[in-house]
Amino acid sequence: MSEVRLKVIPGAREDEVVGWQENVLRLRVRAKPERGRANDAVCRLLARVLGVPRTNVSIARGAGSRDKLVVIDGLDDEELRRRVAAPIA
Repeated sequence: MSEVRLKVIPGAREDEVVGWQENVLRLRVRAKPERGRANDAVCRLLARVLGVPRTNVSIARGAGSRDKLVVIDGLDDEELRRRVAAPIA
């Protein structure tokens, strides 16, 4: 199991992983932050990028915030960082 801190920008043009900024993974999702749509989009995007089932990705903290803590079952921290793009400046 791995935990990752996220900074999410909802309402973007496309769903994408921007990259690491220190220990925070930055994401953009098209979904608006209403009725959990952006949270669902975050989980779907992470599952696709990391190659894990959607059910393995859950939001542990920050469901109503742009700053989130997400738990990914089936990956350790090293493997998670290896599967995600290189750091950003």
